[in-house]
Amino acid sequence: MSDPIEQLPPAEDLIGLVYDHLAAEDMAALRQQIEALHPAEIANLLESLPPTKRKRLWEVIPSVLEGEILTNLGDEVRATIIDEMAPHELVAAAGSMDVEDLADVLEELPVDLTETILGALEADHRRRLETTLAFEEGTAGRLMSADVISVRKDVTLAVVLRYLRRLPSLPQHTDALMVITEDGDYLGKLHLSDVVTGSPDAGVEDVMETQPDWVYADADERDVAHLFERRDLISVAVLDREHKLLGRITIDDIVDVIRSVTDQVVLKGAGLREDEDLFAPILPSAKRRALWLGINLVTVFLAAWVIGNFQEALSKMVALAVLMPIVASMGGIAGSQTLTLTIRGLALGQISGSNMRWLANKEVMVGALNGIAWAVVVGLVSVLWFHHWGIGIVIAAAMILNLLAAAMSGVAIPLVLNRLGIDPALSGAVILTTVTDVVGFLSFLGLATIFLI
Repeated sequence: MSDPIEQLPPAEDLIGLVYDHLAAEDMAALRQQIEALHPAEIANLLESLPPTKRKRLWEVIPSVLEGEILTNLGDEVRATIIDEMAPHELVAAAGSMDVEDLADVLEELPVDLTETILGALEADHRRRLETTLAFEEGTAGRLMSADVISVRKDVTLAVVLRYLRRLPSLPQHTDALMVITEDGDYLGKLHLSDVVTGSPDAGVEDVMETQPDWVYADADERDVAHLFERRDLISVAVLDREHKLLGRITIDDIVDVIRSVTDQVVLKGAGLREDEDLFAPILPSAKRRALWLGINLVTVFLAAWVIGNFQEALSKMVALAVLMPIVASMGGIAGSQTLTLTIRGLALGQISGSNMRWLANKEVMVGALNGIAWAVVVGLVSVLWFHHWGIGIVIAAAMILNLLAAAMSGVAIPLVLNRLGIDPALSGAVILTTVTDVVGFLSFLGLATIFLI
């Protein structure tokens, strides 16, 4: 059997094929190409096209795939496609979506269209959807699936096997059955491997896992992701506060959460939204980025103001203007390393009041060692370049000071922002850059004014 990865052309080749088919108006070949792809791959293709070509590709996609493709799209791209869909198309697509995916889509639709879709759903599907929508976004309850198989503890494995064989199929990623009481209280987990390999006469109570992992429905989805990571879980039960079984979360859901968190860290660090459309129209993209550029401009003016206070020193010694970017740049790089590690530690729940001081001390020592090592190198290069020992000593001292400030700021900034309820990934880098620029320029130019001018 051939490897599906080897069967699939690289993404850039698929994009090229779509462009070629569209240019040749060969819609039959394009449809054939699309039908051979997984819905997630089609979603990635749609996100890789400009709006006009995206619309034309959507027109040839089979309607039976639309629901699953919509669930794999980023929010912004999905919104643009939904705007082009007729109400009856949305109703048909909604009927094929999983409850947890449909809940995300419905929140982006107008109220009247949402009511139309809800009215068209089957009663059981609608009831489960309303249950999911009752939970806040970003919680385990919103992430879970109610499609779960449960059994009682007072039956044998033979009875369980007969029950399973009567089912048309098992829910996806079913690694275990949930054991509950008659009132729905959660008791434990019965692994399918034990059902298959265990003695048919053995009771569920004898082989079930009585202390499995589980989460409350109101738990944060990031905490659930950490649990999966630490315990190597495939699925976990979701309970209400009365300890009754509501559903389960599986590893495929957690992969989506991990990807979302990663995207947030990367994009927010650049002032972009998690669902940023790479091929969004020019004007909306420019508007979204303008605010971040404006914030950065304020910080640049602050650094420029610091430099402006040393105009006399710069006019008397041109070498200072040549060398001062080195101090700020080295501090910025060192600080960003510490900042990134600290933000990651906060996201993984590895930083608390108990180890915070140790972390700060460690990063300061790292900053001091690197500061001394590179200060010697830069100082010697400066002496050889400008034939002035004073410049070499001043830039070396300024670099040590700035790397120490960068290390302390890289730890302190995300911790303070997190305490204030502000996402460190969103604004930490801008604040850090301001600190390292100001401290770098101030220390270098200040020391040069005192000792060289």
